[in-house]
Amino acid sequence: MESFFWQVNDDYIKSLNMLSKKLRFAQVDPLLNASKALKDIKQELERLRKKALSKVSAYVIGIFSSMRKPGTNIQILQQNLLQKYRHLVLFLKEHGIEKYNDVCAAYVDKMNKVLSEDFRVYLEALESLKLDIGVSTDVIGYDANVVDLIPRGREQLRNHRFMFSLGERSNILKEIDQPGLVPCISEANSLKYPYEVIFRSLQKLLMDTASSEYIFIKAFFRDESMFYRVFEGPVAVIDENMKLTLANSHDAICLMLMICITKKHQLVMSNRRLPCLDTYLDKALIYLWPRFKTVFDMYIQSLYQCDAKMLWVDGTHPHHIVRCYMEFTASLIQLNAECGDGQLDMSLKRLRLAVDDLLVRFAEKFATQKLKHLFLLNNCDMAISILKEAGEEAKELRRYFEEKLESNLVSFVDELLMEYFGDLIKFVKNHICKLDKTILPKYVIFVTHGNMQKMTITFVAEDLISYTECPNIADVEPVVKNFAVKWRTALELMHNEVVTCCSNFVSGMAILKAAMAQLLNDYNRLSECVKMIPGGSSLNRNLVSITSISYEIRKYSRTL
Repeated sequence: MESFFWQVNDDYIKSLNMLSKKLRFAQVDPLLNASKALKDIKQELERLRKKALSKVSAYVIGIFSSMRKPGTNIQILQQNLLQKYRHLVLFLKEHGIEKYNDVCAAYVDKMNKVLSEDFRVYLEALESLKLDIGVSTDVIGYDANVVDLIPRGREQLRNHRFMFSLGERSNILKEIDQPGLVPCISEANSLKYPYEVIFRSLQKLLMDTASSEYIFIKAFFRDESMFYRVFEGPVAVIDENMKLTLANSHDAICLMLMICITKKHQLVMSNRRLPCLDTYLDKALIYLWPRFKTVFDMYIQSLYQCDAKMLWVDGTHPHHIVRCYMEFTASLIQLNAECGDGQLDMSLKRLRLAVDDLLVRFAEKFATQKLKHLFLLNNCDMAISILKEAGEEAKELRRYFEEKLESNLVSFVDELLMEYFGDLIKFVKNHICKLDKTILPKYVIFVTHGNMQKMTITFVAEDLISYTECPNIADVEPVVKNFAVKWRTALELMHNEVVTCCSNFVSGMAILKAAMAQLLNDYNRLSECVKMIPGGSSLNRNLVSITSISYEIRKYSRTL
């Protein structure tokens, strides 16, 4: 090898170029081919050609062999040595195609083996850094005896939340073109990473290696097809690892991040104007999307197949399964906005329907309609809070839960008032049918659930009331006297119950205000009714003034 380096120098290359010109001239000039002068030197030219071909091919193949030595920096060797002697390969290609093919075959063989081994070693080192998140037994309903994907208790939730929540895992998309992991440094610091970090590092190494190799082959051999032969081995190593990893992956967030990383790497290669990895990156997406959809379907099936009785928690606070779902949904919405192409839209709707079904099954376990509506209300409130963090992209789904919250809030307020002021509510519903004329608002409070909204409380004039049946003093008297005795105590008890049972304090105050607003309106109707019936004036001393009730309501409002 040393003799080759000594012989093949700048002077030798100059002589080789001169020989190449003479051979080219002898080949293309027909007059020279017929001349006697050429016949005299043709044999010598052929001898020099064969000798040059032999020496150049041996020299270049010798350099290729050195690439297999441990610790060899192939890129530096390519840049500093092979690029300098690229004219040698051009000489082979022009004057000795068989030797050129031998050199190309030697390069492909050496580089294929070297790069395949490098990627295999790097992959093995990365595997030791992998943080396992989610296995097949973590799926509710995946097996008849398995209930674990969405954990059964809040204590377990702390250990599984990572696979449902994007959180800081999204930072990987901001570091898409940063240097990859150095395994020895990570091992020294006892660091573990979600698989998407390992995947990005692997693809980063592949992109940089492929870019360098593609540029070198194009400049040195002027044959782009060689690149794909060189990378058959490395790509096969990566494909084998990816298939094995995907088959055992049940972390949908990781899979979606891998899809986003691949799409961003496609953009990186496009910006580099290098098409060498187009096929590989397209194939990676072909692997990733079906696996993501398979895992996603497992999530949905887990919700439909899970035993609601086993997972039910006797309490009206947001269920941990719903929290997992909403964090999972918010994560996917963010990733879909980042690099999605609409494939997730229908999947998210299917998942929402599955959780709606589970919520209904949970709600049916409660003994009263009031608790049922409170449970649904609390879960919707929690869902809205999580979706707000996902930004504008989640506004459609957030609007769905806002409408669901409004519906359950109204129903819960009706049930709440019926429990504490049942005789008043029944009287108003049974005797006061409708309002005949336009009603003007006289009192306004604000209800807060997420954003501030106005609620108008109306005071009904005497001539605006119509009745299903005309009430008499006997109907009204017990209602008026009972309210006068217990209204303050009932308000306090109602306040304490709402504040205690609502998971969100602000939302609880909103519910309380809505209840008190409706109570004030209904009691005002009762008061107007008393004034209209014969003998109603005898109950005036038992009527509580609207001002007193309003003052008491404002006391609770000031606790906001």
